[in-house]
Amino acid sequence: MANYKGLGRLLIAVTFFTCGFFVNIAQLLLIVLVRPFDKRLSRSIMYYLTYSFYSILVCVAEWYAGSKLHVFIDPEDEKHFLGKEHALLLMNHTYEIDWLTAWMISDKLHSLGNAKAYAKKMLRYVPILGWVWWMAEFIFLDRNFDKDKIVIKNQLTEVFSYPDPVWLLLNAEGTRFTPAKHELSVKFAQERGLPVLKHHLIPRTKGFITSLPTMRGICPGIHDINLAFKRTAETKPTMLSQLNGEAVEPYMYIRRIPLSVVPEGEKEAAQWMQDFYVEKDKLIDSFHETGDFFKTSGVKAVPEKIYKPRLSSLLNFIGWASFSTLLILYYMVTSLIAGNWIGFFTVFSILAGFYGLMEHAVNASKISKASAYGTAAKK
Repeated sequence: MANYKGLGRLLIAVTFFTCGFFVNIAQLLLIVLVRPFDKRLSRSIMYYLTYSFYSILVCVAEWYAGSKLHVFIDPEDEKHFLGKEHALLLMNHTYEIDWLTAWMISDKLHSLGNAKAYAKKMLRYVPILGWVWWMAEFIFLDRNFDKDKIVIKNQLTEVFSYPDPVWLLLNAEGTRFTPAKHELSVKFAQERGLPVLKHHLIPRTKGFITSLPTMRGICPGIHDINLAFKRTAETKPTMLSQLNGEAVEPYMYIRRIPLSVVPEGEKEAAQWMQDFYVEKDKLIDSFHETGDFFKTSGVKAVPEKIYKPRLSSLLNFIGWASFSTLLILYYMVTSLIAGNWIGFFTVFSILAGFYGLMEHAVNASKISKASAYGTAAKK
């Protein structure tokens, strides 16, 4: 069984990185040859390139691992707003695969190709994945506020000028939840008279406040995503479980908040964010205590919906997997026939490199490998 899992991870790695390599080339050609003359067309094509790349792992989660996404969503929000407008996403940053569940719901609401995020600047230099994000116009930050506030203003104007709806993810907590970071967050809240959160870190409001003036008028809504996994589930929500074909069941409550309800003053907007996270904390607490987001949170209940995997992600994966496999087999066979041992072993080196990159990425995604950001007292 372990051998089959290893072969599965190898196929996924080869498919993912081969797709990413060719998407990088296509993105670069698009930026150089099309964007200077027709930015709208360039961004429309970019949507399909990034969708093709992201949906590889969406397919792995849903079709290969069989993970089932439970979404609590207002039918009116889904019908009129979600996936149909530019939006800022606020999401708890608690699990190793919270980003993957965000891709899954983005796929279901037809926004995956235009899913973007605020990200650490260093990530833009990561081969393939970082380059995809960079050329797809993610907002990269230094975590230096004086520099970042200029980048945020300029980049938001660009991002929300896309012809199709853009989902921009902001992890307001600034870093992934860990017990050590939560302990410092609680201490910080107590020292400053802020509400103590049980399931979140105290939100860092500077980025949100800096974004608001630019977003008003061009980004009509906030899409709040509350994600939880049952603590009693046999399979842990990790990237390794997905690559091994082990199903997980994410539970998600998503709602739309009109941006107009956020106060315009900086202090008032910061207070709004703090109050909002108190409510988010109650939602997660209610889920873990009762198995229901709404029972003790005070938030009005909405229907549950289980989205089926989309055929497009499966066909996309099959296409790239077939192309990658045939390309490698062709080169190996022709190298053997020609006695080109250097070429033959080069292919093996590439395969080993892809597998190693995937294993490194899985290891880096572990909560135990989370950044040290947030482990020092906040200033």
